[in-house]
Amino acid sequence: MFFRKKVPVAWIAVFLGNPGLRYDNTRHNAGFITADIIAKEIGTKINNAKFSALTTVVKLGEEQVLILKPQTYMNLSGSSVKQAMRFYKVPLENVVVISDDVSLPTGKLRVRRRGSAGGHNGLKDIIAKCGGEDFPRVRIGVGSPPHEEYDMADWVLSKLSVEERILISETALKAAAALEMIIISGVEEAMAKYN
Repeated sequence: MFFRKKVPVAWIAVFLGNPGLRYDNTRHNAGFITADIIAKEIGTKINNAKFSALTTVVKLGEEQVLILKPQTYMNLSGSSVKQAMRFYKVPLENVVVISDDVSLPTGKLRVRRRGSAGGHNGLKDIIAKCGGEDFPRVRIGVGSPPHEEYDMADWVLSKLSVEERILISETALKAAAALEMIIISGVEEAMAKYN
């Protein structure tokens, strides 16, 4: 019988989105888009099914990092994150969440040490299930609806235009670099460089 040794993971990078082809290239999937770009850049696949998510482990600097794409739908993301935190015994401050943000212009990047959910259901569920707001996040701007009467759910689940996809892809590369900087040099340095 063979037993696989548990790889010691020091950090969890959570990329938020919704699973399924229906949600590909939507604003709410900016996190998933970023994860896929990172995987392509470093030549890996995020295809291990674990913790109600697709995962892989990568090395950033000297740290082992679990890449986590929850497959639970956005508003239940906290369940997946909590399972991974418990399994690897990773503290909340070593969980970095990469998500979309409607309060930022499309393609704008913002790094935060901590904070509220700001109306984001994925962040709200992580805060509720994982023990608070004290985790760094990298927010990718997807713009706000064109007018006040526009339903926010319809907006975040709408497809990105070709121009927006190019912008989000460029921002995803910066988000990946910001994630690496958070892990190697600390969140303050990442905030100074990318905000």
